[in-house]
Amino acid sequence: MTSTVAPQAPDILSAEYLADPYPFHKVLRDSHPVTFHEATQSWLISRYADVAAAFRTPAFSSRNYEWQLEPIHGRTILQMEGKEHATHRALLNPFFRGKGLEAFLPVITRDAAELVDAVVARAGGDLVDGFAGRGRADLVAEFTTWFPINVMVDMLGLPKSDHERFHGWYHSIMAHLNNLAGDPAVTARADQTREELRDYVLPIIRERRDGDGEDLLSRLCRAEVDGERMSDEEIKAFVSLLLVAGGETTDKAIASMVRNLLDSPDQLAAVRADRSLADAVIAETLRFSGPVHMIMRQTEEPVELSGTTIPAGATCILMLAAANRDERHFERPDEFDVRRPDLDVAKAFSGAANHVQFVLGRHFCVGSLLARSEMTVALDLVLDRLPGLRYQEGFTPREAGLYTRSVESLLVEFDPA
Repeated sequence: MTSTVAPQAPDILSAEYLADPYPFHKVLRDSHPVTFHEATQSWLISRYADVAAAFRTPAFSSRNYEWQLEPIHGRTILQMEGKEHATHRALLNPFFRGKGLEAFLPVITRDAAELVDAVVARAGGDLVDGFAGRGRADLVAEFTTWFPINVMVDMLGLPKSDHERFHGWYHSIMAHLNNLAGDPAVTARADQTREELRDYVLPIIRERRDGDGEDLLSRLCRAEVDGERMSDEEIKAFVSLLLVAGGETTDKAIASMVRNLLDSPDQLAAVRADRSLADAVIAETLRFSGPVHMIMRQTEEPVELSGTTIPAGATCILMLAAANRDERHFERPDEFDVRRPDLDVAKAFSGAANHVQFVLGRHFCVGSLLARSEMTVALDLVLDRLPGLRYQEGFTPREAGLYTRSVESLLVEFDPA
């Protein structure tokens, strides 16, 4: 009689995991669905049912952000609970849905069009880098990494000349959040960014308190719920958080969306012909290759998941990318399929979503509809203005990142008009 020995739990900081985490996610789900990771002193939770349950129960809180995010952003809505969280969410919701979001659609469309038009302009003429009739670009370096940052700066009513400054701050903060190995140089740069951003934003907030501007920052300064306004420090913290929540995630999601379609020419052709598939493309991208691969929570009491008890006060890493490819929840989870029958596209951008990229429960992403709008605008522009889009010869897209992840570059060719 033979016995089967379960494979060892993978190290999420290893070079092998960082190169391609998806096979290791299956090992975690199948053999170590809840396991302690010594190097990070955290519990890894990888199955869909367990991750979804963790988001929906108060036994898991976001108090971990007190040490994970507060040192770089200040105190944000992500770490608030109860009435405090409800009040701040009520303050922010009107700006990110309905008429509040519609007011910013012209800004989103303009910023995307300017960047894509610049890509086309650089490709103009009949001879580009020696290639007749072909435009060439790196869509990450020239488009996706700039688009959401430019949108955020313009929504806040800040000078366009500051696009590059915010872009630098954005990369500094993201390097810090991905720095689980503890590189002191990365931490030092993040500390510098925190002070630079604070010195930049606080005087503007104070200036706009009594103004009548319609930009997001001015409106946040005036917004009230039950007579309560956000403090200067809270608004500053939200602006800092926007660099991550509104920048990094959308940047990487758009890059992955284009990559997924280029890897599936039949689906690229389908959405080019039928733009009503846009929501399905975006939702499936969030499930298949969502930008946020893991998110932390803290247990407030002992919790049992998949037969393992996690003690109170433990740091947990919820493996979003692993949960979204759990074969217990999705059929053929490692296939990108915009017509997937088991992904509820109608609910994909709400708290009732059946993927976990936007989180579930009380901390469901307040910017989900903004992300959807930005991704829709980007998809339409790429399809309309970059005809014949394809990879440059010899190029193979490669993902990078731990906490957040997407392709580092996207070298493409297209047929200039």
